[in-house]
Amino acid sequence: MMTDRVLSLHPRDSDGLGVALQFPVHRALSTEAMDCFREGLAKLQSAEPAEAVDLLGRTVELAPQFPEARICLGLAYALTHNIYPAIDHLETAGRLDPDNFAAHFTLAQLSFKLRIPQKGYAAADLALKCVTTIEQRKMLAELLKEERARERDGIARPWFNTPFSKPGLFLAGGGFAAAIVALLIHIHW
Repeated sequence: MMTDRVLSLHPRDSDGLGVALQFPVHRALSTEAMDCFREGLAKLQSAEPAEAVDLLGRTVELAPQFPEARICLGLAYALTHNIYPAIDHLETAGRLDPDNFAAHFTLAQLSFKLRIPQKGYAAADLALKCVTTIEQRKMLAELLKEERARERDGIARPWFNTPFSKPGLFLAGGGFAAAIVALLIHIHW
């Protein structure tokens, strides 16, 4: 599949301020899909994410194997506070193109914003494997630096991703049984 890198989410690439995402234009896509993608990208750039969701959703319908459309759709969903579809599309983009830095970086960024650090670090590790430019490496380093500062300065929250131990379950069950027995003893029938 031949590609040309022409579409950019941040037009200020030359000054290093808007380095982030340049998308390849896939020549194998239909003209309708490319038109919807361009219009959706323009709506996303002009801060109209609700309209971008419609256009980018149409692009994904027309070209379900187009990871860049899924990245932009994930961004648009995130901006409209539809988090689960955003995560789904970003994960799908990462599966469609495992070497896509933008997909993994955006998922890491969203995960960190949602305070899901394990998922964020996993996506950041995948993004690190996809880094091709110094700017991408700087962006990823800055994201990880911000997350570590947030963790250091914030309140430690428990991670509920490990199962309960057997002694813990027996202790909790025994305590619950003792509470029921005590309740039954003190109730006057």
